[in-house]
Amino acid sequence: MSPARFATLVAQQPQNEMFRFSLAQALLRESRPEAALPHLEFCARKKADWMMARILLGKTLVSLGRGAEARPWLEQALQLALAQNHEDPERELRALLADL
Repeated sequence: MSPARFATLVAQQPQNEMFRFSLAQALLRESRPEAALPHLEFCARKKADWMMARILLGKTLVSLGRGAEARPWLEQALQLALAQNHEDPERELRALLADL
């Protein structure tokens, strides 16, 4: 779906984190990372155990040259990856953090 469709859904249900996450992903597909950030932050703050929201938020911040802001989100995601036994995200996060 297009960002416009997800934006409509978010406008109708602004507290729905799934709509916001989908909107953020659609915005990122259109190379609009700044527009995706508030939605990713909302998702990461709303669900303390949502690893993927933190990973995507961290990667987006890194892509914008904001590594210092990305680090805590990526570190939290790494802790979640370890706690939830997600080996591939763990490896990816370790590599991302090593490059910061």
